[in-house]
Amino acid sequence: MREANRVAGTTARLFLITGLVLGACTMALAQNDRGGRQEDHHGYQDNDDHRGDRDNDDHGRDQNRSDHGAREKVLYIWAQDQAKIAPDFLAVVDFDEQSPRYGKVINVVPLPPPGNIGNEPHHCHLNSNKTILGCGGLLSLLKGQNGIFFFDVSDAKKPRFMFSTKAVESSMTDDFLPIENGGFLITQMGSADGMAPGRVAEFDGRMHFIADHFGTVSLFEEWPTTPPLDGFNPHGISARPDMNLMMTSDFILPSSTLMPSMGPVLRGSVRIWNYRERRITRTVDLFAPDGTPAQGTMDVKLLPKDRHGYGYTSGMFDGHIYLIDPERDAGTVAFDLSTVKPHVDTPVPGGMGQIMATPQCGDRLIVGTFMAGQIVMLDTTDRFHLEQVSVVNLGANAGPHNLVLNADDSRLVVTDYFLNEDDKGIIHFEGDHKVHVLKVTHDRLTEDKRFNLDFNTAFKTGPARPHGIAMK
Repeated sequence: MREANRVAGTTARLFLITGLVLGACTMALAQNDRGGRQEDHHGYQDNDDHRGDRDNDDHGRDQNRSDHGAREKVLYIWAQDQAKIAPDFLAVVDFDEQSPRYGKVINVVPLPPPGNIGNEPHHCHLNSNKTILGCGGLLSLLKGQNGIFFFDVSDAKKPRFMFSTKAVESSMTDDFLPIENGGFLITQMGSADGMAPGRVAEFDGRMHFIADHFGTVSLFEEWPTTPPLDGFNPHGISARPDMNLMMTSDFILPSSTLMPSMGPVLRGSVRIWNYRERRITRTVDLFAPDGTPAQGTMDVKLLPKDRHGYGYTSGMFDGHIYLIDPERDAGTVAFDLSTVKPHVDTPVPGGMGQIMATPQCGDRLIVGTFMAGQIVMLDTTDRFHLEQVSVVNLGANAGPHNLVLNADDSRLVVTDYFLNEDDKGIIHFEGDHKVHVLKVTHDRLTEDKRFNLDFNTAFKTGPARPHGIAMK
């Protein structure tokens, strides 16, 4: 019986993997058939911009590339139609501060069918070569669709959809970490059915699927037979290859947010990894000052240049920022977000701290609070006791969630939308759908008022939900 089950399991895996490969090829061929006509499916207000900034494209695609040290000229926002009628899409925005069209949408690349609507576009990231943009669909599983999407951005202002795919043993695609060979490590918050354990999927520089990494072995072979069942649902991911160190943060059991759940099952732990071996070595369980477990550790960021390999994570529903010490396998509270001034009263303590950013200076941490509508800069000089340096108030109903620094840490892009599962689930955190740019210095955050992009009015198809951020 055991041998029969093994053969049946192997056969099923071969069929699934073959289907994924054929699906990816089909999507790529479909895209090639469409040529450059994708953008015709999704309009926005300025029709003159519909094909991109052709008049100012002086020297072709090389002119659009951001060389090392150069200022980014193009901003990508991975988004969805709020009504879920028009396709999910990648918006291309003029990010050149010297341009008269700064902050304007100059191109839209919709996902081609099949599986192009209702993916809940989430995070995205450029690979290390700045040639491919990886994007995730958090809820693609609910419609039986692929949840990992790749765009060729060699021509920065005219991205080209390449193909979509999905992992074998995991789903609920979340964050992308670019790796040295031009590929990605991608957090998959749930198992193949949205439960636990999740995985970290890997794609190489040619965007070939490598494996679902988990613990000591690769689950591409459906191993181990008895995986840990302690709430491995990775959301955030950060690495220091120079220290052979990686961290992922467990956030929530995805299926517990879907109907007819009575309430979310939150996680409060950070996994320490051997980066080169893709192996979890330790788990750090986190606790608030009152002894209760941390609630919803959404993001984790390793602090640049720190010789100990310290990192930080935020308890989304308990209001604390925790220092992670990989040398001692310990975590400790380093800041209470409810002490941010000016104080904003919110139903969740600390205003719901979510995504974080770490400037390369190594002594600053930036965090957004969704409910309080604030972006806070903290001084990390004393690693165990952070201090507020600056704050920008976007408004209590703004809903800042995702935030990403540009290459030289001079600008921070913020999107005001978290997650609304609509009639499929119990999470309804909408935000005001605006995109902001903040000017960043060592000691100050200030909003760039010249940049004014509202996804409620930017597209002819109606309001849209902006989430993923990348820039080139």
